[in-house]
Order: sequence, then structure tokens, then C-alpha cells
Amino acid sequence: MIGNGILAFAIIFVVVIFVYMSFRLKRQLDAERYYNETYTISLTKGFVGDSLAIYINDSLIVEKQISEEPFTIEVARFEEQSALMIVDQNTDKLSTFDLSNKGGTVSLVKEEDGIKQLAQ
Repeated sequence: MIGNGILAFAIIFVVVIFVYMSFRLKRQLDAERYYNETYTISLTKGFVGDSLAIYINDSLIVEKQISEEPFTIEVARFEEQSALMIVDQNTDKLSTFDLSNKGGTVSLVKEEDGIKQLAQ
């Protein structure tokens, strides 16, 4: 009976060590991720005079009043999947766009019924 108890504790100890090592390895792999792709965001028409906040995922990229067109910014990809969010700070309207995993250029135009993405 004592032998069975010792064996049970040894098995539990080995399982705990393997679980700890797998969590530690996953954390190291996540920390080492780096992406070469970049996004070029271009506000081409209809944005002059608007106060905008531009986000990628939950990170604020730019918050300013647009004074000239085209307004272009370049951002390095930093997540596996990304979404572009533009908030018009005068009306609090939110526009969202999915971003490609390959990077690239996103051209946007503001029309009467909202912000539209131009076809690439």
C-alpha cells in the first residue's frame, strides 16, 4: 500500500513537470514571433477636416485631425490576424476592415454613407 502511494505521487510529480515545461515553451515561442509584412494605410478622399483615431486591433496608431490628402501611414504587422478600426471622433462612428496576413496597401475613401475600402 505504501508502494502504491509513492508510485502515485511520482506519477503526479512527472505530470506536473511536463505541464509546466509545455506552458513555458509556448510562452517562449509566442515571445519570439516576428512578422516582416507591413500595412500601408492611405486615406485618399473625403477626410480633410475630420478628427480621426486609427487603431489596428486594440493599439492606437494615429489620433489627429486630417489636414491634407492623401494621408498615408505605414505600420509593421505585429499580430497573426489584424483588423483596422477608424473612429470619427466628431460623430463616434466606427468603421472596421480586415487586414490581409500578407500585408499590403489599404486605400480608403469617405462617402456620404460611410468609409469604403477601394478595390486593390
